[in-house]
Formats: sequence, C-alpha cells, structure tokens
Amino acid sequence: MTKSIVYLIGAGPGSPDLITVRGLECLKAADVVLHDHIVHPRLLQAARHDAERIDVGKAAPQPLEQEAICYLLAEKAREGKVVARLKWGDPFVWDSGGPEALFLHEQGLRFEVVPGIPASIGAPSHAGIPLTYPGGGDTLTFVRGYEGAGPSQVSVDWASLARLDGTIVCYVGSEEASRMVDELIDHGRAGDESAALIYDGTVATQMTVQCTLAEIPAQFKAANRRAAMLVIGRVAALREHLRWFDSRPLFGKRILVTRPREQSAEFVAQLEALGAQAIEAPMISIAPPEDWAPLDEMCQRAGEFDWLVFSSGHGVDYFFDRLFASPLDLRALKGVKLCAVGPSTAERMTRIGLKVDLVPQESKAEAVVQAMIERGSLQGARVLLPRADIGREVIAEGLRKRGADVTEVVAYRTVAVDPDRDGGPDVYRMLLERAIDVVTFTSPSAVRNFIELLGAEPAADLLKSTVVASIGPVTAEAAAQFDVHSEIVPTQQYTIKALVDAIVKHYETHQ
Repeated sequence: MTKSIVYLIGAGPGSPDLITVRGLECLKAADVVLHDHIVHPRLLQAARHDAERIDVGKAAPQPLEQEAICYLLAEKAREGKVVARLKWGDPFVWDSGGPEALFLHEQGLRFEVVPGIPASIGAPSHAGIPLTYPGGGDTLTFVRGYEGAGPSQVSVDWASLARLDGTIVCYVGSEEASRMVDELIDHGRAGDESAALIYDGTVATQMTVQCTLAEIPAQFKAANRRAAMLVIGRVAALREHLRWFDSRPLFGKRILVTRPREQSAEFVAQLEALGAQAIEAPMISIAPPEDWAPLDEMCQRAGEFDWLVFSSGHGVDYFFDRLFASPLDLRALKGVKLCAVGPSTAERMTRIGLKVDLVPQESKAEAVVQAMIERGSLQGARVLLPRADIGREVIAEGLRKRGADVTEVVAYRTVAVDPDRDGGPDVYRMLLERAIDVVTFTSPSAVRNFIELLGAEPAADLLKSTVVASIGPVTAEAAAQFDVHSEIVPTQQYTIKALVDAIVKHYETHQ
C-alpha cells in the first residue's frame, strides 16, 4: 500500500508548459489535487482521470480560508491518499506553502516541496526583460504586493529601497502600484526611470506596457485591468530589443480547436508554440465500435485481401490494436498491399513497423481511387476498408465502379460532443462576443456537430464575423453545405501542420 504524502507543487507562473518535470510526475501520481483557482485548466488535465479535483480559490487566501485548506490537506492525507497541492508560481515565494508545510509537520504528516518558477521570474522573462544585466545595477529586490492583499499593508523601508541601484519586482494591483510609486519618488527615486507592467504573464493573453516610474498609476487606470507584475529599473528598457514571446506570428490569436480531445494535443502544441491561445472545444470524440465481432473477423481474415486501405489514423489504431489482441501479428498481412490516405495516417502505420505501399499525393478519397488504379487493374481486387461508422463512402464506391470487391468494416465510432455541457467553453457566447479569431475544423463530422449544436442559421451567421479554417477540401465542402465559407484551406498536404502553416500565412498576408 502506498504511503500517503502531500506534494506542495509549484505550478509555475501561468503557462501549463512551465511546470517542472518533478512537479508533473507528482501531479500524475496524485489521488487528490487541491489547486489554486488561477492554475491553468489544461495543467489539471495531466492528473489521473479518477483523481479528485478541489478548487481552493485564490492563491493568497485569508487566514480562515488558509486554515480550512490546511485541515483539508491533513484530512486527505490521513485517508491514505497521495495529495497534490498545486500552487501558482513557487510554494515558498510570497505564498502559503510555508504555513501549509509547517502545519503538515506539526501533524506528523509526510510532505515534499516541489519548487516552481515564480511569476516574478517567469513573467519578466516572457516580456523580454532580464531582471539582471551588466550595467543594470547590482541588486534585485522582490517586494510583496498583491499576493498579500488584505487588511495589512506592506512594511518596507522605502528610503533604503529607493537608494538601491538595481531592479525592483512586485506583483501589484492599482492601490499597491500607486503607493509604491509615491513612496519611491518621495524618497528620491527618479520618476523617469524605466518600468514595465506585465499582465497575464506567460500565457497567450499576456500584455506588456512600457512606461516610466511616474506613469505607472496612470497606466493602470488606462488599462483598467487586474493585478500585474511590475518591473522597475534600467533593465525594463531592454524589452524593445529582447521581446520574443509576444512577437510570434500567432500571438494573441484566439483559435477554437474542435478536434477530438484525445488527438488535439499536437494541434494545440503547434498553435501555442506560435503564440496562439488554443481554445479546446471538441465537437466529436472517438469511441470503439458497439460490436467488436465484425472488426475481429476482418483482422482474422486480413491476409485474404489484396489491399488494406486506411483513411485515418484512428482506423490504423483500432484495427491493429484488435489484431495484436488476437493470436496474430503483422505476419498476417504478408502479401497485402497497404494504402494510407494522408501522411499522418501513413506515419501511424510506420510507427508499428509497416512500410506503406501507397500514399496518394492528395489526401482526398477521389485521389485514392485514382492512385490505386495507376498501380494496376482493380478488376476483382479484394479490398478491406476499416473506417468510421459515419465515414464517407466515396472510396468504396469508386473502387467498386472499377471492379474491386470491397469489404467495409466499422473500426471506430464518431460520437457527438457538447463542449459546453462537458465543462468546456461557451462557444456560442464567445462567437457572439467576438472572442474567437479562428474556428478550425479537421473533419466533416466536426462541422456537422458544430452546426447541430449552434443551429444551422445562427452558426452560419456567427461564423461570417470570424475566420474559418478547414483542414482540406472535403471538410471545407462539408462546411459550405451549411453556408459556411472556409477562408483558410491548405492547398497541398491536408495535415495538422499544413493547417497551422496556412493559418500563419493568412495572418502574415492580412496584417
């Protein structure tokens, strides 16, 4: 039996990618996850699907709230659970990690502290501001600010702080910023010293405002925003030379990903690497067939066919999972030619040690038929086509017209999903408020469910005010049937990478 333990984990400054390797390991091992409200939702997806998730509110709770959190940690640990206490930034930097660790120690409970990147470090680096730099002063001072929001004010020797030659970093709200500026200037700090305010550090909504020390209060009022990371010092002026995070080609673009959650990771990662805010709202999910028997029979008979044609990576996965679950292995396919629709499907086959005989240049069903014809006569050819339950029948029909004996088998099902009902974003409201810049579709079934959820007329109307990106002409055609125009469609390869490249090209030519 695993001994209970509480992991006090620093989740980092905002981006889910900035948690440490050790922190991620501890999170994945947890039975219970207690997290600050500000922790990125996608980071919580890394926890086990059966883990209990408890939102304990803001990162700097008041004394009574903090006491309740401490007792909850102890209660879960005494139940024999592995507990992950996921905290914004670092547990021991302007956080309640110290009191929580001390409470656990006093209760005789095991704990481990997993450091994280503090927001006061991560946000400036993502704004292109090095906190230390030759000639930028010899001190670096972190001042408690908004983290301790409450009845007590920060107690600082302002005269001494104002005299220090170096950088000052503080997480501030409007009140803290105004007081800090007044105190520093009153005690001799130059009002024209370089400064920067960083909102939403390390995520796609990050905004950085460069100004002077004296201009900070006015900038807060103009921005009308919540707390920000404040950097004061000569190093703030280096941003114009060192900015990188918010200069990426898709920075700030809000892109709706309707791809099934189980296969959206690659798409989301590519978008976010280019600066986009990926909003996951899967319109479909992939499920096993209701009856395995037909697929199992075709796996047993696979060696009887001349061609095995896969139109998607899902078909590859489900077919070979069942083949390997039987007494057979890849030797059962001896002599069978393999065709993959699209390079992504071919890559799935390569991963399991198969050499693909045919990958049509175009990832369209019509191109598959033509490419197979060019390899030889199809008259009497026996073709096995594992596909989705609602897949298009163009390949099968085209092959039959050419004399092929085609056997279709359902390898997986495409199931409609309502992202709003499943705790996802309210897509209708976001489109209405123009809070989405690009809506992406990677399959006709995703288009159909999107239209079904929003209604044909409202969907067509709402999508006229945003950019629609479809992975290929077949998907674009499905959208067009509902009066939805796809402004972005890759022209050659119909892959996720090609779709991302097409989105980048669109914005490069429409700046």
